Amino acid sequence: MKRSVLTRYRAMAYLTAVMLLVLCTCMVFKYGFGMGKDLTLVVSQIHGVLYIIYLVFAFDLGSKAKWKFGKLLWVLISGTIPTAAFFVERQVVREVEPLIAGDAPEPVKV
Repeated sequence: MKRSVLTRYRAMAYLTAVMLLVLCTCMVFKYGFGMGKDLTLVVSQIHGVLYIIYLVFAFDLGSKAKWKFGKLLWVLISGTIPTAAFFVERQVVREVEPLIAGDAPEPVKV
């Protein structure tokens, strides 16, 4: 597995998690204070597109790491739970790093 697969996943995990927190804040202002209706619409659409990209990258990583269905499902759903993606991303990195290190070619000894 290439490191770029993990890097893409990590970038989208952070971006999706941050946008979800922004969306939650917008929802509080929209429904709690009656303001920011248009901003909430824009933020929700941006988060939706980013979440779809996150799903693709997470599925790609999961298939290359040969995760079981339950683990893959948990990683995919974590993009919809505020702050969960931050914690799941850390677990995924700890689990996938050895797989990437195992693929590295051994240095040539002279």
